Amino acid sequence: MTIREFKMPDVGEGLTEAEILKWYVQPGDTVTDGQVVCEVETAKAAVELPIPFDGVVHALLFEEGTTVDVGQVIISVQTGEAEAPAPVQEVAAPAAAEAEAAAEPAPPARQPVLVGYGVSESSTKRRPRKAAPAPAVAAQNGTAAPVAAPAAPAAPAPLPAVPAQPGGERPLAKPPVRKLAKDLGIDLASVVPTGDGGVVTREDVHAAAAAAIAPQAAAPAAAPAAAPAAVAAPVAVAAADASARETRIPVKGVRKVTAQAMVGSAFTAPHVTEFITFDVTRTMKLVQELKADPDLAGLRINPLLLIAKAVLVAIRRNPDVNASWDEAAQEIVLKHYVNLGIAAATPRGLIVPNIKDAHAKTLGELSESLSSLVATARDGKTSPADMQNGTITITNVGVFGVDTGTPILNPGESAILAVGAIKLQPWVHKGKVKPRQVTTLALSFDHRLIDGELGSRFLADIAAVLEHPRRLITWS
Repeated sequence: MTIREFKMPDVGEGLTEAEILKWYVQPGDTVTDGQVVCEVETAKAAVELPIPFDGVVHALLFEEGTTVDVGQVIISVQTGEAEAPAPVQEVAAPAAAEAEAAAEPAPPARQPVLVGYGVSESSTKRRPRKAAPAPAVAAQNGTAAPVAAPAAPAAPAPLPAVPAQPGGERPLAKPPVRKLAKDLGIDLASVVPTGDGGVVTREDVHAAAAAAIAPQAAAPAAAPAAAPAAVAAPVAVAAADASARETRIPVKGVRKVTAQAMVGSAFTAPHVTEFITFDVTRTMKLVQELKADPDLAGLRINPLLLIAKAVLVAIRRNPDVNASWDEAAQEIVLKHYVNLGIAAATPRGLIVPNIKDAHAKTLGELSESLSSLVATARDGKTSPADMQNGTITITNVGVFGVDTGTPILNPGESAILAVGAIKLQPWVHKGKVKPRQVTTLALSFDHRLIDGELGSRFLADIAAVLEHPRRLITWS
């Protein structure tokens, strides 16, 4: 039997860890090359991982919800044919063979993968299990031990089905099971394992905890009277959690990288924010007209589409705003393409995928790209490539009823436009106060790249296009 290991790959540039969201296979399932076995969430997106070989799943080394470092083994697969089941060979081997194996070094060709061992950073080899004491194996096999047994302990105890690891060896258990034992105050070395290969399961830990606090359980003579109190303490903590005044939520995945990026951006790029409030009544009428246009049937037409188009027109009139800062070379890099970012709120946090080469798209193509981008983001399927190399971003805070804000730059980009809520307000139109559709835009930009004059012209051009949308044609 050959056991092959599949390690957590680097599914994005520079990522060091990923959280296992869901397993699609279980031990004993047959897998084929290219079959998706699990879904993981990196600091950028949720990604499905395919297995690169055929075989039968031997073990899943981490449970769902566990964060795993890149390079750690997450699943082992049995490939080829096995002459006999591995657990039977390891547990029910004759005592003489076990004693012989203990005396001789294990052959290097055999590297069993045992659940709960984790992955060693210095070597990919697994620590072999030590042989059980001869009397224990003999008792399991119902035969007399052919070799001399060590002296029995003074206080006799029932023999477990699979004995605890001798010589202080670390018991086999998955990380969540170890945490459970720690929370319940249970020493894993004292737990009787029932899992395959001598692995301690959750049920084993709960059984040990129940035995420790059961009135009829006979406590060992050397055990202190405070042992049941150690088990009862976590229960009191759990009861207190129900009425706790605070709840701590681990920051990981998308939320973690967003927090780090925003802090880095806020304290690296000198931000300047400018605001403009104006009448968008004509743009709102155009949105309704385009929705009724048969040439655009089936496309999603909304104000954000025309705002995105207005930004692209303004970039064409002010190309110097589309740039980035090269810190190493101390150079400004002008971009002759626009990868337009759209900030999207998802259950996993805020992400900013971008529409590649948005400057070259027609209105219909831009609508299709926006719809696909939003749908993919909401499903959590945005790939890391879709969030890289953005140039300028739009964030629509108006959908939450917010007038505007001071957005923080997406790292590496020159500007970000916040779109406020579009509301019916009193407005002076043709010399008279009338109810008009009004909104406020806020533009934050990197003052190393964009000075006040350029930033003001750029923002004023966006507003001018949306106030008189015919400029989408005359300025193009």
